[in-house]
Amino acid sequence: MTTLLQFFDVSLFQLIALLTVALLVGMGKAGLSSTVIVAIPILAAIWGGRQSSGLMLLFLLTGDLFAVRVYYKGARWDEIKNLLPAALAGILLGGLTGHLINDQQFKYLIAVFVLICLILMLYQGYKGADFKVPHNQFFIILIGMLSGFSSMVGNAAGPIFAVYLLAIGLNKKNFLGTAAVFFFIINLVKLPIQVFVWQSITWQLALLIVLMAPLVYLGIRIGVFLIRRMNERTFRYLMIAMTFVASIRLFF
Repeated sequence: MTTLLQFFDVSLFQLIALLTVALLVGMGKAGLSSTVIVAIPILAAIWGGRQSSGLMLLFLLTGDLFAVRVYYKGARWDEIKNLLPAALAGILLGGLTGHLINDQQFKYLIAVFVLICLILMLYQGYKGADFKVPHNQFFIILIGMLSGFSSMVGNAAGPIFAVYLLAIGLNKKNFLGTAAVFFFIINLVKLPIQVFVWQSITWQLALLIVLMAPLVYLGIRIGVFLIRRMNERTFRYLMIAMTFVASIRLFF
């Protein structure tokens, strides 16, 4: 075990954190999106803002491969094409922002985005069917920019994008397919920035996360199991409470 930890240049505590995040990301890709939001501040607290965003990206890409394989037939390509140009612009802006600020400021930025996402999730839950958003070109560009920027800086675009898709009335099949394909494209675009501009991904950690792919898949199976058996409202608010605590932790 010691030799393994030395090879990957991680401590036992860091390895346990990575194993936990692999499961959380898998559960998120199964449909329990709150679990990904929990994982983001966990990584940021241990590895710092910039490097944690690179690690999370690798986990998300691993999960995306499973999600796209299952859900791609439901993708609404018209919505993806509408949002993609603005999202790419948001990624470029996020790449520049992340390269100019220090790691502590980066952690603050991640915490702010995660907390905004939590507020959106709570507001949508409160309004229920009455929650509506406009579907004009200006709002599509705004959502695209926010999704790209928050995804680049903190991998925290999931709730923003989910609220938009739910608000425009997509059914479950189209929702899962559109989200899976959109974020797979977005995450692939982000990868060169993380590797060559931010230099936040080491080959040892990249290899370690690739080896954890079966654990991400296990997380997906756990997520499917929980979705079928757990009270969704209880689980949702439990995840929100855990995420709030983890996010506040980043400010101290």
